[in-house]
Amino acid sequence: MTADTAYQALTVETLPERLKDVAALIQHVGQDAATWQVQEVGDGNLNLVFIVSGPNGKAIVKQALPYVRLVGDSWPLPLYRAFFEYHALRRQAARDPGAVPVIYHFDEVQAMIIMEFLAPHVILRRKLIAGEQVAGLAAFLGRYCARTAFRGSELSMQSPDKKADVALFAGNVEIPAITEALVFTDPYFDADMNSHTEGLAPVIAKLRNDIGLKVKVQQMLQQFVSNTQTMVHGDLHSGSIMSTDDDSRVIDPEFVQYGPMGFDIGMLCANFLMAYFSQPAHRGANLSAYQEWILEVIADISDHFEQEFRHLWATERTGILYPAALFEDQGHDSTAACDAVLAGIWRDAWAVCGIEMHRRCLSLAHNADFEEIDDVALRARLEARNLSMGAELIHTADTIADAQAVCALAREFNGKDVL
Repeated sequence: MTADTAYQALTVETLPERLKDVAALIQHVGQDAATWQVQEVGDGNLNLVFIVSGPNGKAIVKQALPYVRLVGDSWPLPLYRAFFEYHALRRQAARDPGAVPVIYHFDEVQAMIIMEFLAPHVILRRKLIAGEQVAGLAAFLGRYCARTAFRGSELSMQSPDKKADVALFAGNVEIPAITEALVFTDPYFDADMNSHTEGLAPVIAKLRNDIGLKVKVQQMLQQFVSNTQTMVHGDLHSGSIMSTDDDSRVIDPEFVQYGPMGFDIGMLCANFLMAYFSQPAHRGANLSAYQEWILEVIADISDHFEQEFRHLWATERTGILYPAALFEDQGHDSTAACDAVLAGIWRDAWAVCGIEMHRRCLSLAHNADFEEIDDVALRARLEARNLSMGAELIHTADTIADAQAVCALAREFNGKDVL
């Protein structure tokens, strides 16, 4: 515990004195706080993030701020989001061991988590912009999404435990409300905090005048707010993954809630598609090869997700859903039931994928993949392809055959001049 009895935001200068008695930090950094070196590295939208270094090593100190950092104190946010992030990390660590940073210490009053410093990991989005590949990335992400989806659901969990978890995370009200607005609603009207690249007005007008599209998006919002299939990360994108050349971890689950099984993998695939469409502004001679690698990652994530989900179906289906008593114990094959569950997951995932592709170009908090393109006309052309494919995914989510079909669609839109 810190010496403080009330919340106070940390600074580079005050952190050593305030946290000098925290045993977990002493263990991983060093006994004498006077020797600690502190660097503030938070580049996200919500939190303070410090790297604390000392003779014993390094640790991350993450502290929630009482407002949206991207906007300022005009948009207050509750500090309790750190509580839910802590509990999400604990569950993710149990459901997919080794997939998330190790937690060393949690202080609810200070809205602070002290956790493992990942090195030499960097944010995956930076690697995608730089044109770097990560070995094993698709296998890691496909298994992570399958394990957390399956093991956080009543396919695996006992019903009382699942209901208790749903009740716990239902208290995370304000953070999912951001998703409800910024992802599912704001892109489709002239919301106050929206912004977009100059030149996209014709594409945006087409989206906002498409009543059928808006109906489908709102149907997915209804799914998001009412379907508690599993515990979702809630913000799984290339900025929420840290990687080396051959190792990856998932971070930042503060948008956690119980929601549709297809939400996380849909949002994840959207961010790979946006990386794909942005590449002409970042690549030279190896443009085509690197774009194809990104599409291979999407297809392989899908394959690994399905393989792992089917494995868990066969070995860990211990909840109230699709019990063996109705199938295997009667000599019946449950493959058709698993097929139906997976079909529903992918239907939701591809719709969410298209919605996220819209959100990141039209709402608040855009992706660096596009935002770091200095040539505004080029950025608009690439974003227009992304927005148009997003609409196609939303409209056809229930008829898309598989991830290979999505990749084929991406190649098609990558060759279009939408503007």
